[in-house]
Parts: sequence; C-alpha cells; structure tokens
Amino acid sequence: MAVILRKDLLTDLASREQLEIDLKTAVNGEDNVALALLDLDYFMEVNNNYGHEAGDRVLSGLAELLRNNFPDQAYRVSGDEFAVILPGNSLEQAFLRMEAFRETVHGSQEKFRLNGSENYEVTITIGVAQYPRDAKDASILIRVADAALGSAKENGRNQVSLPPNEEMVMKSCYYSSTMVRRLKILSDKLKKKESLLLREALSDLLRKYDRVEES
Repeated sequence: MAVILRKDLLTDLASREQLEIDLKTAVNGEDNVALALLDLDYFMEVNNNYGHEAGDRVLSGLAELLRNNFPDQAYRVSGDEFAVILPGNSLEQAFLRMEAFRETVHGSQEKFRLNGSENYEVTITIGVAQYPRDAKDASILIRVADAALGSAKENGRNQVSLPPNEEMVMKSCYYSSTMVRRLKILSDKLKKKESLLLREALSDLLRKYDRVEES
C-alpha cells in the first residue's frame, strides 16, 4: 500500500481519497485485487435512538475490528460506509474472508457499548468484487462492489454479496470439480446463489466450532 496521505479523524482509518489512490496502485501492481465495501446496518437508528456519541462508538468499534483484521487495508469511505482492499485475493477468497469478518462483528457486541439497547445488534452488510474478474480498472471496481453492496441490502442485509451478475463459479484449487458440480446442482435446485449457500455453510461451520469451544 502507498504511504497514507489522508486519515479520517474519528476512526483513524485512511480516507476515501486514500482508497482511490491505493486501489489504483494495487490494480496496476497485482494480477488479482478484491475490494469489499461495507455498511453498518440501520446506522441512522443508532444516532436517532441512542445519540451521536453512541453512533461514534459504533463507528470507532467497527474501525478497530477492521484494523485488527485488515491492517493497512481498511478505509472509511463516508458516514457508515467502509472499504477493504484485498490484494492477491480471488473472488472466492475475498468472499470467505469478508464472511468471516461479518461473523466477527456480529460476535463483538460488547465492543460497541450501546447501553439500554438490548434489542439492537450491530451488524454489517458487505459487497465484494474482484479485478480483473468483475472490472478492468479501479474506478469500475468501486462501482461494481457498490452494486454488490446494494444487492446485499435488497436481499435483507447482514450478509456478504457478490455483483448481481456474478454466479460464483468456483475455479479455486481448494475445490474439486465434483464439489463444484454438486454445488451448482444444489444452487439450481434450491434457486439460491452459490455465494449464499457458501455463506450458510460457513455460518454453520463457525457455529459448530463455537459450541465445541464452549463445551
């Protein structure tokens, strides 16, 4: 990443201007670059119901989690929107990493300290796109990731989504051709995107090992 020129004062993350600089540099220097854009779900309700100080705590808490999980790769784009650049990541790898981060945020409610808000949970919605699979330059990559984020919001939030036209055809060496075919058949049968099925599987896996650690 380039030397950070501009930072966001509240979160101490790099700014949107820095994101554009770093993403262009990454795209020019890497064969594969993934970009994740993420929003806090219903963040306006936090400010309206608990005050702007509570909202700032939520933003700062999320920024801390981003720094811990993606050192020097996270940015505050605007308001409650953040970004993560993932150089060298395939679309599949980026999807799984961001799904794991979504679970991390969901399991870190104590970090946000919203007193008297037992009925409110901090969750995030994420859109992921990848160069050169989904875009041919940095500016288009941002637009495609934003479209993926919009798709995730339309489908209910608190999830990771790919660009609307992306079917997540698995090409990674981590998956055998038999597994890929079975996933495609299941996706067609259930009328669900392959990315959503992977999310369900990863969530089940994380819950399984959480129970093992607790026992």
